Amino acid sequence: MHQKPSGVRIDMAYTTIDDPSAHFQTTLYSGTGSSQAITNGGNSDLQPDLIWIKNRANTHDHVLMDSTRGVTKRVAPNTTDAEETSSNYVSAFSSDGFTVVSEGAVNASSSGEYVAWQWKANGSTTSSNTTGDINTTVQVNSDAGFSIITYTGNNTDDQTIGHGLGAVPEFAVFKSRAGAAGTGNWSITHSAFSGTEYIFFTDAAKASANNNFKSTPTSTIFTLGDSDVNEAETILCYAWTPIQGYSKFGSYTGNGNTDGIFVYLGFKPAFLIIKKTSGTQHWQMRDNKRDTYNEDSDELLFTSTNGATTTSGNNIADFVSNGFKLRGTGADHNEDGGTFIYMAFAEQPLVTSGGVPCTAR
Repeated sequence: MHQKPSGVRIDMAYTTIDDPSAHFQTTLYSGTGSSQAITNGGNSDLQPDLIWIKNRANTHDHVLMDSTRGVTKRVAPNTTDAEETSSNYVSAFSSDGFTVVSEGAVNASSSGEYVAWQWKANGSTTSSNTTGDINTTVQVNSDAGFSIITYTGNNTDDQTIGHGLGAVPEFAVFKSRAGAAGTGNWSITHSAFSGTEYIFFTDAAKASANNNFKSTPTSTIFTLGDSDVNEAETILCYAWTPIQGYSKFGSYTGNGNTDGIFVYLGFKPAFLIIKKTSGTQHWQMRDNKRDTYNEDSDELLFTSTNGATTTSGNNIADFVSNGFKLRGTGADHNEDGGTFIYMAFAEQPLVTSGGVPCTAR
């Protein structure tokens, strides 16, 4: 189905990405307890440069690994832990998937059911960016608006770093990797935030202080304070800028009604994260592989916990051909008057470059 948002102009301009699976895919798999290759099932082959894995059936920390840092380096958004070095999670990024080893967080032999969200950057090819005060190493997919950024902070206020996107990033997460600072929070900036505002990957509300971000990012740089995002340690950042018909990062106000609001995206979503910024609620994670039909889209994972998938009839969100429609009254995603942010990636654009319209699921 198409949903028409009240009072909102629908931009029907064609997308530059006809097949989103060339840049992002969600894959489900079962654990075996021994090394196994996981193959993606999208229309295009996808060699991932960022993999986010979660055990859906058991209590295990999230696993984030990328091709810039390498397959032995793992961080987890539900913890403040420093980067872990281990060869037991992922052993290879392949031409259309990846290989998991034996760690229960990625490949348990019993009750191991997993989801892996994957993004393409630049095939592990990095470059040096000297635009800012601090030099960075960037791995950029300009077509899909995604950059993996690493740098060493200097614990100095009001410093700039280059991100390489060539457009303003609208969603970016930062994490110190090592040393005492490595146990710091994941600091996040979003297009709905102004100036020094930020949020963590915890259930905490949005906050504002000038020791993380000094201002909103530009098309070339982030401006950092001297806190978690610029400690004298190695630091990791994932940054995205929106691409019409493929990705969008925005905000909305809930209405607390079972006939909840509709959020226009310009595409049928494959992956959606929602966070209430006006209060303390979880980051909700949804995708089109765990929930395959509407009116029952309630399988949730949370970035802030290590728990298994939960279901909630009060937190339903339908994926439609041009956005998502909230159906529940849950405070996590539709509290009356609550302010929420989201990040979304496409299964299919509303209109392809050849004029082919999207179908409902």
